[in-house]
Amino acid sequence: MKIEIITPDRKVYEGDIKSIRVPGKKGSFQVLKDHAPIISTLEKGPVIIVDQTNNEIRYEIQEGVIEVKQNKIILLSESVI
Repeated sequence: MKIEIITPDRKVYEGDIKSIRVPGKKGSFQVLKDHAPIISTLEKGPVIIVDQTNNEIRYEIQEGVIEVKQNKIILLSESVI
């Protein structure tokens, strides 16, 4: 899967990943390859990415939005640390 994590002033991360776990408004959820299309709002919390080499990458986000469609993920947030 391909992912882009974007804030208003920069692209934080871009690459191929195996999975991502995000803090959804109704609880955290994971996206894996061939996930059904979804658009969801996110709340403050951890974003955990597992890249193609099984490295775990962690970010903290403020509120945001995630879109998943045809193995492409776009995560937009005001702030990513």
